[in-house]
Formats: sequence, structure tokens, C-alpha cells
Amino acid sequence: MSASTGIESHSIENKLRKRASNEDAVITNNIDIGKHSNETYVKTKMYMGKRFDLRGITSIASPALFTILSFYLRFKNIDKNNHVVWDEAHFGKFGSYYITHEFYHDVHPPLGKMLVALSEYLAGFDGHFSFDSNTKYPSEMNFKFMRQFNATFGALCVPLTFFTAKNLGFSWQTTYLVTLMVTLEHSYITLSKFILLDSILLFFTLTTFACLVKIYTLRKKQLTRKWSLWMLLTGISVGCVCSVKWVGLFITIVVGIYTLMDLFSLHHDENLSRVKYYKHWLIRIIDLIIIPFLIYMFCFKIHFALLYKSGTGDASTNTLFQINLENTKIEIGPRNVAFGSEVTIRSHGLSPNLLHSHVQLYPDGSKQRQVTGYAHSDANNNWEFHFADHNYSPNDTIIRDVMDGMDIRLVHKNTRNNLHSHKIPSHVSRGNFEVSGYGNDDDFVDSNDIWTIELVDQLDSSNPNYPKEDPTILHPVSTFFRLRHKKLGCYLASTGLTYPQWGFQQAEIVCKNSWSKRDKATWWNVEDHWNSRLTVAEEYLPPKSKFWTDFVLINFAMASSNSALIPDQDKFDPLASEPWEWPTLHKGLRMCSWSRDSYRYYLMGSPFNTWISTLSLFGFVLLMLRIIFKWGRQTINLTEDQIWKLLITGVFPFFSWIMHFLPFVMMGRVTYVHHYVPALYFAILVFGFVIEQLFVSAHPIIKYPAFIILATGCIWVYIIFAPICQGLHGPLTQYLRLQWLPSWDIII
Repeated sequence: MSASTGIESHSIENKLRKRASNEDAVITNNIDIGKHSNETYVKTKMYMGKRFDLRGITSIASPALFTILSFYLRFKNIDKNNHVVWDEAHFGKFGSYYITHEFYHDVHPPLGKMLVALSEYLAGFDGHFSFDSNTKYPSEMNFKFMRQFNATFGALCVPLTFFTAKNLGFSWQTTYLVTLMVTLEHSYITLSKFILLDSILLFFTLTTFACLVKIYTLRKKQLTRKWSLWMLLTGISVGCVCSVKWVGLFITIVVGIYTLMDLFSLHHDENLSRVKYYKHWLIRIIDLIIIPFLIYMFCFKIHFALLYKSGTGDASTNTLFQINLENTKIEIGPRNVAFGSEVTIRSHGLSPNLLHSHVQLYPDGSKQRQVTGYAHSDANNNWEFHFADHNYSPNDTIIRDVMDGMDIRLVHKNTRNNLHSHKIPSHVSRGNFEVSGYGNDDDFVDSNDIWTIELVDQLDSSNPNYPKEDPTILHPVSTFFRLRHKKLGCYLASTGLTYPQWGFQQAEIVCKNSWSKRDKATWWNVEDHWNSRLTVAEEYLPPKSKFWTDFVLINFAMASSNSALIPDQDKFDPLASEPWEWPTLHKGLRMCSWSRDSYRYYLMGSPFNTWISTLSLFGFVLLMLRIIFKWGRQTINLTEDQIWKLLITGVFPFFSWIMHFLPFVMMGRVTYVHHYVPALYFAILVFGFVIEQLFVSAHPIIKYPAFIILATGCIWVYIIFAPICQGLHGPLTQYLRLQWLPSWDIII
């Protein structure tokens, strides 16, 4: 080979390398730590020749201006509609229960509703407004302050977005654009204007992710005081978001995945001692598991302490909790249950319901009378204790107590059927036997009607002067027992599942083969007790309920209530929507009366924010495939820091979107537009990542016009659709311009 040929070959090779390097710059430049354009700053001459750092000014002024704008948009016209709007009927009412101290039950944990109650308390509300839907607020009720209190959480999401984007390493252009999108997001503004949980949930979701991102920025400073503080704040945020709604578990999973990846990375750090590595585990277990759980429990502790009077939610709790409430509906009856006594019997299982029966029959199986669990007071909850071999007669002169080991029959007061079981499979759960109502007082006693009573626990009276009760006799409230089927050997149990519509979605009751005496599904206690032949012990005080038992049961009751929120196929719900309709903006939601004279609010995301963020999700996938392809071909080399940068700026926001969207696709419960609120935020962050990759390293002639066009589009779309979040008023014909899609019902 000639010398000239070798020089030419070397020159070509250098050109190819330079060309490949320029191509990869688009991918790697925005992943490198400390090489973003927002890390350059401008200095200008000031008075007296001093130089002043504009970057320091803008880092404070910019989020402040965004926050002021956010408060203005969310507070604007906040009291124009002076009626109870949409779910204010629920959450305003729940807040009022804390003011009146009446116990209630809801599908959500208590923190958000206690914050609503705090706003009501600060507003001087006495708790006696009913919050009936579309009812006008009384003139003396400061509902404006209550709404402003809620709007504050929505407004504070804006500075959280700014600092999160900044800590992600986004350029100043992307940071401003993403913050602008959250500031002008119509659905966020609309939900902030009313007494709802969504803004509170979004706020704590954002604080959790913001803390996670901050922890990422301190990866090189782990175990320092600053890192430990942010780890603690992350745990507090996790505890708060899960205490508002269980949806908070989705961002908790994101934090958990990041934590495990970080620990896996530390595991392969040869410079880290085993002692320090285990210390990392210990700190994370305390801060991210124990502390959030303690916060969650503490919220329920306050919840129980505030709601000490009998109320609408009594039926969701166990007997001991109910009977210790002020004005309880449970009466103290005679202390010894005897044959002939009329009782109600409550389960200790996952559904603490009362044993119930009615005239309806099972549609298959034995086709005998249904036996279910029902939480509320009803005459069909009443049963009588009868002898196993013959009917009880009120003329019997001898009163016989129901005692441990006795064979008994339970006769339903209204249908006169015996509690019965047989070798017919249960209707919902598997591996259990059906329990039914069968026979009557006049028929020959069937051997499948006989049960053996087994006493398993006896609690003493909370009155220390009351004498100890005989532990072999069945007592109401304080004695826990099991009912073993005499013939089959199985135990009467509540499975925690519910019957279909034919069983009125009441709790399933079965005969279960239980191998443990501590199986709470098979535990029962007598709640109400009536027997005119016995005297009432006035000095008896029931035992106090245990917090842990109350805590566990109320959470299972919440889970059961959530499971019951399924669409009714026989009814059309105009407000409900399918998850695919949220990122496509196929449908919105009318939040209030659509009368001409009222201020009307339409819950729908900004078309700009929603559609462009949805498109960016697909763009993100394509970008990641390109990066993975180039990495696999070894045309780019990513360091560990660059990989982590890629994960935190793109992968984790995308994963967070999936975690906040996919569960609603998979679950069978009824869904609404507001369920997309947290997911939309993460879609906006994904959009920030995509434009960061596409434009930040581009030539200024392309980059700056692109950001100006995007920001202008965001502002223009907000202005066009501002009436849906600031209030539609007057004739709908003036809003014809808003009907972009035929599926929207803004004016039709």
C-alpha cells in the first residue's frame, strides 16, 4: 500500500468517527451529568461595576411567578358556583363528620378527609350542613375558604413540578415548558376549585416523586445527613399519599423499584463494606417501610379518636368498637345467653357482618333459602337458640344457659328456617360447603341442622368491680365462639367474598374446613341479645376494643367496599368513562347542573397537554429502542452515571405513568376521568424527556422556535378552553368553539 493511500484511509476513518460521534451526541449529550445547557449562566454588569448572577435571580423568581399564576388561576371564580358540586357531596360530608364526631365509613383512608375537616374547622363550620348534591350553600357558611384550602394543594403542585424538572437535569427551556403545562392544565385547575381529594392526592404524589428525584441527585453522597433527610422525607410522603387514597400505592411501587435497583447497584460496589451495605438496607427499611406504615396507622388512630359517636359507618366495624361509641345502637342485654334467647350474631372475619337470611332462594345448588352476611340493622338478622333435639317452648320452667360443647339449632326469626349445611359446594368460594335456611319448627329435625358451639375466648368487663363471668357460658359481646357442624365437621364462616346480584352482593357465608382454632373467619360473637325471662346487668361495661383489630377490620371493610364499586350493567352512568378515553381525551365529565344561569364546570384535560403527552409516550418508546439498538451495536457507550440519568429522567416517569394508568385498565371497578390525574403528570414529564432529546442539543435556529411554538400552543389552548375550568356561564351557543370532538358533551 502506498503512503498516500494510507493517509487517505486514515483520513476517511477519522471522518467516520467524527460523524458517528456527532450522531451519538444527540443521545448521549442529554444523558451526561453536568453538561446541560441550563448549567451555563449569564453575568451582566450592574450598578457600581458589580456583576450579578441572573441565574440566581431566575431560580427564585421563575418558580415564584409560576406559583403566583397557579394560585390566581385556581382561586379565580372559586365561589361563583355556590352549590354543592359533584363529589363535594361526599367529601364535604365526610369532613363534617369529624366536626360532629360521628363515625362513618368510606372506601378511602382518612388523611385527605381529615384535611377537608381541618378546612371546615378553620372556616368556622359547625358540621350541620348536609352537603346534599346540587344544594345551595347557606349564606353563613364560608365554603369559599374550604375550597381555597383545597386549591392550595393544587397550586403548590406547580413549584413542585419546577424543582422536580430542575433536579431531573432538564434544560431551562424544558423546565419552564413542563411547569407551564402543569400550571395551565385545565383538569388540575378544575379539581382544585372544589372540596375534593384529587388535588391533595396529586400534591403528595408529586412530593413523593420529587423526593425520589432529589435522592437520585444525592447518589454520590449517600449516608450523609442531607441524603438521610431526603430519604426520611420520601418515607413521610409515601405515608401521606397512601393515607389519602390507596392509589398512592402506585407511586410507592415506583419508589420501591428505584430503591431495589439502587441497592443492587451498591451490592456490586467493591469499595463498600458489608456493614455499610447492611446499613443502607436498614435505613431504607426504616424510612420507606416502617415510617410510612406508622404514618398510615397514626392517621387511623386520629380517625378513631375523632369519631367517637355512633354514626352511619357503625356497620363496617366489629361489635366491641360499636358498643363503645357514644349513643351506640347496641343495647346491653342479659349477660347469659339461654335457649330461647333472640340474638344477632356478628362475624370476626374479613367482612364483620351479621348472620342474615331472607325469603329469597339460591338460584342453583340446594335452591334453599339464602344465608348471607349483612352489615346493617335488619329484622332478618335475628335468630333464636333452640335445643338440638326438639323445639324450645316459652313454657319451659327451667332456663338453660348455652354452654361450651352443647349441640344447638339456630332458627331464623322471620322465616322459621333452621341454619343448615350439607355437602353442596359453596356458590362463590371454592372448597367450602353451602349454608342455607331449611325446614321449620314443625318438621322433624334434620341432622344437618345441628351445630356444636365451641367457645374460644372470653373478655372481661371494663368495669373492674364487675365479677368475673363463667367462661363456659355464652355471653353476648364478650364471648367469641365457633359453630361446628355436627355431621360435616366444618365451621360456620364468612369468606370475605360477596354473592352476585342474585344475592344482593351480600357477604358469602359457608361451612369451612378449618384446621386452626385461631381462624378468625370462623369466629362469631352475639351482638344483640333479648330474653324477657332474664334480667339485664346494668353495672356491666363492655370490654374496650383493640386498636389493631379495629385497624385491620376497617381496612378490610374498605377493600370490600372498593370491590363493590363495579359498573351496574342495568344502569347507564353518564359520568363514567373507560381508561382508553383519558389519554385520547375522548370524553369529559359534567361536574354540576348544566342550567343556563349557573356556573358550569367540565372536567377534561387540556387538549394540548393530553394529546401531546400521549404522543410523547410513543415517542419515548421509539427513542428508547433507538438507544438500546445503538448500545447493542456498541456505537454508543453509556457509563453507569449516564444509565442512571436515562432511568430517572425517562424510564421512571414512563414507568410511573404505566403504574398510574394500567391498574385502572385491569380492574373491574367503575372509573371516571379524574382517575387519570396522577398519570397525566407523569406523561407530561415523559414529554419533557422526549423534547429534551429532540431539541435541546439542536441548533438554536431550530431549538428556540420549537420551544416558543410549544409554549404558545399551551397558552393558546388554555385560553380557548379556559371557560371549562373557570366556569361556563350564560347560553351555551357562545361556547360552540369548544366542541372540537362530537364525543364531548360541553354544549350538547
